[in-house]
Amino acid sequence: MEAVVFIGLQASGKSSFYKERFFSTHVRISLDLLRTRNRERRLLTACLETQQPFVIDNTNPTREERAKYIDAAKAAKYSVVGYYFRSSANECLARNQMRTEPVPDVGILSTAKKLELPTLEEGFDALKYVRLAEAGFVV
Repeated sequence: MEAVVFIGLQASGKSSFYKERFFSTHVRISLDLLRTRNRERRLLTACLETQQPFVIDNTNPTREERAKYIDAAKAAKYSVVGYYFRSSANECLARNQMRTEPVPDVGILSTAKKLELPTLEEGFDALKYVRLAEAGFVV
């Protein structure tokens, strides 16, 4: 089974990438949708118990935040793939303004300040880098 952990600033394309690449195969676990950590934890537990592939579609900027998903997935014998969305804060701020419900700029800037680049040493079985080009996503 596969667990996917997205890492990146708000408005870097994570949810659009999920819809394009994983919608038909993986459950989406997103705080934007679930609204509480309790709901997120319960959905994650259900996926692990039923061996359902899933994507963690949150910013996950720090190693500490990513560790809880990686550790839980590894304990359930999942392979874990990280997708880091390369975007500058300025690019994300510009894309954010085009959203129907933009997040406050301070949210993007705050996430950018605490963003730690992911490494394989965190427990990922694979780590992929994604950038948004004019033609679409490039992995």
